[in-house]
Amino acid sequence: MTSNGFPTLDAQIGHWPIAGSFTISRGSKAEAVTVVAELRHGSVTGRGECVPYPRYGETPEAALNALLSMRDAVASGLDHVALQSAMPPGAARNALDCALLDLAAKRSGRRIWDLLGRRAPQPCVTAYTISLGAPDVMAKAAAKAAHRPLLKIKLGGDGDPARIAAVRTAAPQSQLIVDANESWTEANLEANLAACAAAGVTLVEQPLPAGQDEALASMARPLAVCADESVHDRNSLDTLRGRYDAINIKLDKTGGLTEAMLMADAARALGFDIMVGCMVGTSLSMAPAMLLTPLARYVDLDGPLLLAEDCAHGLHYEDSLVYPPDQALWG
Repeated sequence: MTSNGFPTLDAQIGHWPIAGSFTISRGSKAEAVTVVAELRHGSVTGRGECVPYPRYGETPEAALNALLSMRDAVASGLDHVALQSAMPPGAARNALDCALLDLAAKRSGRRIWDLLGRRAPQPCVTAYTISLGAPDVMAKAAAKAAHRPLLKIKLGGDGDPARIAAVRTAAPQSQLIVDANESWTEANLEANLAACAAAGVTLVEQPLPAGQDEALASMARPLAVCADESVHDRNSLDTLRGRYDAINIKLDKTGGLTEAMLMADAARALGFDIMVGCMVGTSLSMAPAMLLTPLARYVDLDGPLLLAEDCAHGLHYEDSLVYPPDQALWG
């Protein structure tokens, strides 16, 4: 705690091995690299975690430096409301926003949803991700996860009809959502959507590259389509109308829970369904996003399930059922 009674800020980079590997259309990785902001006020510590994403030009080192540059502002009394204009949206602001909220909850002795006037999260089903691979490899992974009620299938463009058909055969009872991560084109869009519809897929996430998704507005979509890379914060919502049926809210994109909650309210008012998503991170990344789950039709907070080891006081998972965080973890 600083001499004027405000918290002190520190931050560090963490490395968390992934169980096996995680593969999407943009490549594979074997570890999750996180950046954690820590705010200390006397004996109380507030924490927030982010996962910088190269797709948006972010690196762990840049996020760390951005956080450390906020030390003087935090020492002068910066709160989560003022933070929204003090830092740009993105991973670094997410970590600090969540740390500020965690500190406020811990200092008050109340849960963060009570402080913010939000509905308390309840246990809910999360999607479980099947990485991109050859159809037989993906089928084998899907068969192992076929007891889970909701699977998220990573696709990659060419060959996707065979992949989704193989997964459906291997997991006949699971609800399927798919994530193309911008890998489809206007040339294969219709055929890939038809293959997904034939396999009983519920939702397709980000089929076309962000900024090149006009074709979605002029076609009859056989199933719901969700924006991910095309949507970041409230400012991006208006351009999505007519193209998407749902939006994927990730705190690392919105720049924290504060903006994410406002965005969820605005999106629902515009008629969008909500998916709550995540990068691959620890339970400290997932915990704040649990506040959005009462508003969500789809929950995708399986990051810790993909890691070889989670952080201390991690979220409790019963297969695909994820429980709200204990205060020892966050909020």
